[in-house]
Amino acid sequence: MAGKGSNSVQLRHYNERVVLDAVRRFGEASKAEIARFAHLTPPAVAGIVEALAEAGYLIENGKRFGGKGQPSAMYGLAKDGAFSIGLHIGRRAMDAILIDFTGEMRAFETHEYDHPDPDNIRRLGDEAIGRFKAQLGAPHKTRLIGIGISAPYFIGGWDEELGFPSDVQLAWRNFNLRSYFADTQNLAVMIENDASAAAVAELVYGLGKQYSDFLHISLSTFVGGGLVLDGTLQTGPNGNTAAYGPFPVTHSTLASVPKPEGKFEVLLHRASIYTLVHHLRTNGFPITRVRDLDPMPAQARHLVSEWQDDCADALAQAIIGSIALVDLEAVVIDGLLPPALLSDTVDRVRKCFTEMVPPGLIPPAIIAGALGARASALGASILPIYSMFGPDTGVLMKKGNDKKPLMIGSEPDRKRGF
Repeated sequence: MAGKGSNSVQLRHYNERVVLDAVRRFGEASKAEIARFAHLTPPAVAGIVEALAEAGYLIENGKRFGGKGQPSAMYGLAKDGAFSIGLHIGRRAMDAILIDFTGEMRAFETHEYDHPDPDNIRRLGDEAIGRFKAQLGAPHKTRLIGIGISAPYFIGGWDEELGFPSDVQLAWRNFNLRSYFADTQNLAVMIENDASAAAVAELVYGLGKQYSDFLHISLSTFVGGGLVLDGTLQTGPNGNTAAYGPFPVTHSTLASVPKPEGKFEVLLHRASIYTLVHHLRTNGFPITRVRDLDPMPAQARHLVSEWQDDCADALAQAIIGSIALVDLEAVVIDGLLPPALLSDTVDRVRKCFTEMVPPGLIPPAIIAGALGARASALGASILPIYSMFGPDTGVLMKKGNDKKPLMIGSEPDRKRGF
């Protein structure tokens, strides 16, 4: 009987998560609509909805008139039901974001630096979390459920390419992000690769509402990817699924890109913001951040166009290789590029893809994302909420975060290109 009781509690918790997921997907829904979505009986849904409303996770948003029978009470997520913090630790900046239970951004801040020194990251993260807690105040602070962190794997690597001090990589080897913030903030901490976190944000708030199977490509300092299949982020046994940087492509046509020793180039050296900035600076146009290209300076236009063509050619090759293995509805390209420049680059990728795709493959839609530079921080902030309130503890990840090796500060394998 004890076993049966335990299973009953687990089933109840699972059904509560399914009900919340239904409301999140619909925006607002009646009990009847929730029951149909969740494949539960109306009395069961009624009991769950009332309990979730009493606990502060659902709120009644009035009644809907016009249908048959009595007007239907409509339920939505309660904004103050839970809060989550996301930290995106990039190679050039840290973004911090506070979201509520509906995913609405309550606060956002960004902090730039020359290199991601762990001591500085520790200080910036603690200060941002402290400000967010103060903004929430005493009543709401108790509903802060966790911290999500997104960061590139091997963040201390590539010190030669980016001009990092030689001790940065060593410092990251000895710094554990998860344990530090869990110990100092007394909150659950989840960590995900930055490109995968961006894919999570797209899944929940972007084109994931339209597509269940897509590849998300992040044109960041270094290119990265995230793979979503059947509405679920795929991470793999090592958390390295869709690590797009090492994808083999042909040699770059840019004179600013050194020719590789091997037969192939890696995508990282052709489709990264680092390569664009390096190409501009090599050709006499000083630039430190890609945002300096919005609006586009006339003297940079030709050089940027050269990089776009080279980048688009390489991405088209990588996309073809990907769809030869995985059947995809869409490929979403987003990242740090200003919106107009991103849209033009995606158009060029689409054109290159059309010209080179071989027979026998079904072309996916190739689309520009809409979340931009904030996607990784937003994706990080979603992780604690979906871990606690998603239909199951692995709603976003096939394998739990704790099973993956923490590779944030590990030695990069330069022969493989990541």
